[in-house]
Amino acid sequence: MYQIGVVGPNTSVDRILGLADEFGQVMRFIPLPYSEFQETRNIVKENDHQVDMWLFSGKLSYLIAKSVLESDENLVHIQHTESSLYRCFLLMAYHQGKFIERVSIDELADSQLEVALQQLDFPAKDLFVKTYDIETNPDDLLAFHLQLWREGKTEGAITCFEGVYLALKEAGVPAYWFTPSELEVHQALRILSERVRAFYFKDTQIAVEIIEIDDFDKIAENARNPYRLQYLELRLKEALIRLCETIDGSLMERGNGRYVIFSSRGAIERRIDMLRKTIEQLSLESESRVAVGIGFGETVFSAEVNALRAIQHSKEKTEPGIVIVQEDGKVIETAGKDQGLSYSYRMDDPQFLDQLKKANVGIRTYNKIAAFVRRMGWTNFTTKDLATQLHLDERNVRRIITSLSEVGLAAYVGEEATSLRGRPSKIYRLE
Repeated sequence: MYQIGVVGPNTSVDRILGLADEFGQVMRFIPLPYSEFQETRNIVKENDHQVDMWLFSGKLSYLIAKSVLESDENLVHIQHTESSLYRCFLLMAYHQGKFIERVSIDELADSQLEVALQQLDFPAKDLFVKTYDIETNPDDLLAFHLQLWREGKTEGAITCFEGVYLALKEAGVPAYWFTPSELEVHQALRILSERVRAFYFKDTQIAVEIIEIDDFDKIAENARNPYRLQYLELRLKEALIRLCETIDGSLMERGNGRYVIFSSRGAIERRIDMLRKTIEQLSLESESRVAVGIGFGETVFSAEVNALRAIQHSKEKTEPGIVIVQEDGKVIETAGKDQGLSYSYRMDDPQFLDQLKKANVGIRTYNKIAAFVRRMGWTNFTTKDLATQLHLDERNVRRIITSLSEVGLAAYVGEEATSLRGRPSKIYRLE
């Protein structure tokens, strides 16, 4: 059963749990309420190890969690739509016996409040709006609403914060809490359910891991006697068996320094750090470079085909690292590191493929360069920049970029003087 951490104010968390009963067969919901939204940061840090996915009552806590985890892959938040805003205006009109035109509202900086109010034909001149973000102090929002009310500029307030709402009510301000409707909560729960289902199928994909020690035949030749080689093989195998224990894997020895482990995608991804440490140990024991290729797939055959592609990529790299080829053809280099590079060896644009063919540049080569340029945030670059960062031969990189320029996939945009002597470096950009 998948563990779902539910984060939000107490009232919102209780409401979500009350509506989540129908999803209880596949998901276990763990309530993790906060008093102030800033607590989200610590809640996520302290509990991420025990949950599979996160559900947030609003976008603000979701954004905080995203900044903490540096990914939104396992995060879902409940959307605040126009219907919830309209509900607040209807309640205002009902309780005060007239349609209120002078209102103060706090909203997230990137919300669609203006669009929603345009659909109501609401007179903007009587609307006071204060935006907030993850750094905002709720006390500032409370002061904003109270000041306008006391100055007689507003007849009511709409806030996204439960604490601000309760404080305004206590101060006698006609306040309304902009909170999602049951329909919006159900929609978020359905999205979460679909994500969990996809997560399950992805998690249970077959993973084949090929580990190959470079120049193992030379290691065997240089061994002083056969016992030293056998002791080395025992130490290598012991390290790999320990790895298999942690990932529920099955180890096969193919000979000549090549090993194959069969496991599941989820087990491999969760213990990628353990894999990296094992590879470092193998490299130290053998005093040689170790190449690692991992393939994911729906079947053993497809996973092994991808693993063979991955090990080939890994052996071609000048620096050691783990290479993964996923079931969709996506390649991940230096997997398990913060600066991992992702690209694909597939492309389905016939015109683009024709241009690459004319340039005599492979799909994988182009996608790798494009992915790296995107990751570095480069608008322009020199061939030396690329060659240095990708550990490639500069002459080869220059040939590739020149060929891409000739078919319109790259453009020469200027020159860079590198020193007082010598020719300046040409500056390019990808088109």
